[in-house]
Amino acid sequence: QVQLQESGGGSVQSGGSRRLSCVVSGFTYPMYCLGWFRQAPGQEREGVAFLDAEGVTTYAESVKSRFTISKDNYKGLLYLQMNSLKPEDTAMYFCAAGRYSCGFRGSAGNYWGQGTQVTVSS
Repeated sequence: QVQLQESGGGSVQSGGSRRLSCVVSGFTYPMYCLGWFRQAPGQEREGVAFLDAEGVTTYAESVKSRFTISKDNYKGLLYLQMNSLKPEDTAMYFCAAGRYSCGFRGSAGNYWGQGTQVTVSS
């Protein structure tokens, strides 16, 4: 059974740090891309960070140099280390797995977790 389960969300003050984790398990074939998205109330979901099968990482401009995506294949965990958090980082954060690309367009081959809330207070 495919499982993407996030944890690590919570409340943090501006300038603080938080590490999100995502259990990635149950896939019967390799996923090309693992990533993190976020969605704030009233806004569209946006891609935050991606890690592809070649080990290449990409980040949204708004989080570059502050967030780091990584994974532990042995433990089956995907991480998002978030530093220097700002109030505008407040959102529900989702981990995702894409079988074919990091585009995550449409639903075919894409899987999503339920999300974990991060709230940054000023």
